[in-house]
Amino acid sequence: MHRPGMISIWFFIGLLLLAYGFLIFGAGVYEIASPPEHPVVLAELHSGVWWGALLIVIGAIYTIRFAPGKGKRSHE
Repeated sequence: MHRPGMISIWFFIGLLLLAYGFLIFGAGVYEIASPPEHPVVLAELHSGVWWGALLIVIGAIYTIRFAPGKGKRSHE
């Protein structure tokens, strides 16, 4: 997959997806708690919460799957 001692780029992509997921999810929850005066069309679907949760799940999968040190025990 990659050379020993190198960290996979997919690990960092997973961290980025996690960070964006938490930010979007938090903004969606805040919008539910404090609705805007003029909501957008289909605001009742709460797309920020759904997209944030999806990004958190995908980011967690990538982060866990490509975590550094995961393949170090393959030579035992």
